[in-house]
Amino acid sequence: MNDLITHLNALTGIGAQMLWLGLVVFMRVGSAMSLLPAFGEQAIPTRVRLMLALAFTAIVAPAVQIAPDPANAGVLPLLIEVVIGLMLGMALRLFVFALQIAGTMAAQATTLSQMFGGAGPEPQPAIGNLFVMAGLAVAVATGLHVRAAELFILSYQMLPAGQLPGAEDAARWGLSQISQAFSLAFCLAAPFTIAALLYNIALGIINRAMPALMVSMIGAPALTAGGLVLMAMSVPMALALWSQSLQSFFAAPFQALP
Repeated sequence: MNDLITHLNALTGIGAQMLWLGLVVFMRVGSAMSLLPAFGEQAIPTRVRLMLALAFTAIVAPAVQIAPDPANAGVLPLLIEVVIGLMLGMALRLFVFALQIAGTMAAQATTLSQMFGGAGPEPQPAIGNLFVMAGLAVAVATGLHVRAAELFILSYQMLPAGQLPGAEDAARWGLSQISQAFSLAFCLAAPFTIAALLYNIALGIINRAMPALMVSMIGAPALTAGGLVLMAMSVPMALALWSQSLQSFFAAPFQALP
């Protein structure tokens, strides 16, 4: 009887450690999943997002080399894991922001900024919605779930459980990700802004040469039609560039950290 009680106590201790390990991993993975592209979108029901977070936790937990001690556990390690998870999720969410910024710039350049705006909490023009939805589809099709799981596992090597990164290092890494997101957005919208600039310059020259011609009546529809044609030609290349940038991030997500 004593041997049975001893084995049960040993199993109880192992079970408590496993539950604590799962909780620690879930705090990082779950907070990151709330901002993850495609899987953390507001359009996805909360229950589905919770199940996705639990599924990623079940994948990541057996692959990480940490030994949490529930006897010395507290709230602080869990809060640190939440902060780290939000850092990882925001770094990936910036790629969606880049698509939104590029879509807004392209829509304003082609006079399509007020057409068919989204009905969500952050309305987007038609081109912005197209960029975001197409980008998310490309990301999922190229294995976003696999790369995200790899990122979560790799994060425990660079950012150990329960240890916050230095404020200076985190600030430098965050600024690097933000600057890259804005640079990517400008690159994606460059064909639209350059074409709109050249078109408006040509329209101004025509107006100076023929003052009696109503260039606004002719130029606005032509600019819209040209924007739609340019969108059909440049969006596939823009999405390829965006996907390449996303894969480059997954290949070296912590390159700005020491």
